[in-house]
Amino acid sequence: MGYNQKIKSVLKCLLCIPVALCAVYFSPLSFRFLTGFIPMKKCHLESGKMLSLDNSVDASLDLGSRSDVQTCTDWKAPIIWDGMFDPDLYDKTHQSEGSSVALTVFAVGRYLDAYLLTFLNSSEHHFMLGLPVTYYVFTDTPEKVPDIKLGPLRSIKVIKVKRHSRWQDISMMRMKTIADVIESDIRHHCTHVFCFDVDQVFTGRFGSEALGDSVALLHAHYYHLPERLFTYDRNPKSKAYMESGDFYYHAAVFGGSWNSVKALTESCYHSIMEDKENNVEALWHDESHLNKYMWLQKPSRVLSPEYCWDTSIGDRNDIRVTRLLWATKHYDTLRTD
Repeated sequence: MGYNQKIKSVLKCLLCIPVALCAVYFSPLSFRFLTGFIPMKKCHLESGKMLSLDNSVDASLDLGSRSDVQTCTDWKAPIIWDGMFDPDLYDKTHQSEGSSVALTVFAVGRYLDAYLLTFLNSSEHHFMLGLPVTYYVFTDTPEKVPDIKLGPLRSIKVIKVKRHSRWQDISMMRMKTIADVIESDIRHHCTHVFCFDVDQVFTGRFGSEALGDSVALLHAHYYHLPERLFTYDRNPKSKAYMESGDFYYHAAVFGGSWNSVKALTESCYHSIMEDKENNVEALWHDESHLNKYMWLQKPSRVLSPEYCWDTSIGDRNDIRVTRLLWATKHYDTLRTD
C-alpha cells in the first residue's frame, strides 16, 4: 500500500470515530441514560405542613430530605420518594382510620398466562401490607385465574369481561369497566382503589404512603425531560388534546379514593367514546385521556417513578429503591393487533 493510500485510510478511520460516537450518543439507551442528568425542578415548600394535605399524616413528610428531586408540585401536592416518609407512621395512621384498598387488574387473552400469577404473588409480598385488600381480576377466562395463597385481610374477586379484538380497545374500555364495578361493588367495601397493568411485578414496599384522594404516577421515561418533549396527544380533534401540561403520567398505575377514581374513569370513558364517534383515536389511548384529565383535575398525590420503574433505562442515582418493575414485554406474541 502506497504512502498516500495509507494516509487516506487513516483519515477515513479518524472520520468514522465521531460518527460512531454520535450514533452511540443518540441511541435510545444512551438517550435514556443521559436524560437522568437533566435536573428536576425543586419543591418550593419548606415543610410538609405547607402541603394541601391529603391526610394529616402528610404533614410529617420531609420535603427537604431529597434535594436531588422534586418533592412537591406547584399546587402543593406531595411527590412521594424514598426517604421522605416514615412507613410505620403511615401504616398506623391508615389502619386506625380504617383504610381499605381495591386493586383492579385486567388479564385478558395471553396476558393472563404470561403475567397474572407473578403479579398476584408479588403483590402479596409488597402491596399495602397490613391493610385490607381485595383483588378485582378482570378476565375473559375466569377458569384460568391461578389459585394463590392469600394473606390475612385479603380476598380476590374474579369478574368476566368481553375480550375485544384489538388490544387498544381492551386498554381503553377498561375505564368503563372499572367505573361500573366501583359503583356496583367497590364503594361498599373499600375506601381506596388502585388500578394496575398486569405486566408488572412488585419488588419492594408499595404501601399506605401511596394512598390519597387522587393519585398519579410520574412516567419513568419522562420525569427528567422538559414538557415540550412529553408525548401528549397533539391532535386538536381528540378530546385528549393538550397544548401543555405539568407532568407526563403513566396509566400503568393510578388510584385514589373510590369516588375520585370513579370520576376519572367515567370522564376518560366518555372522552374515548366521543373520539370514537368522531373517528379519532388518541395517541396513547387511555393514557392520553388520563393525562388530559389530570391536567384539568390536579392529582392530590404524585408517585415518583420508583413506584413503576423500567430497568431498561439503566441505573439512576435518584432511584434508590424500586417498588414495582415493568415486566419483559412480548407485544409481538401477546397483542392481537
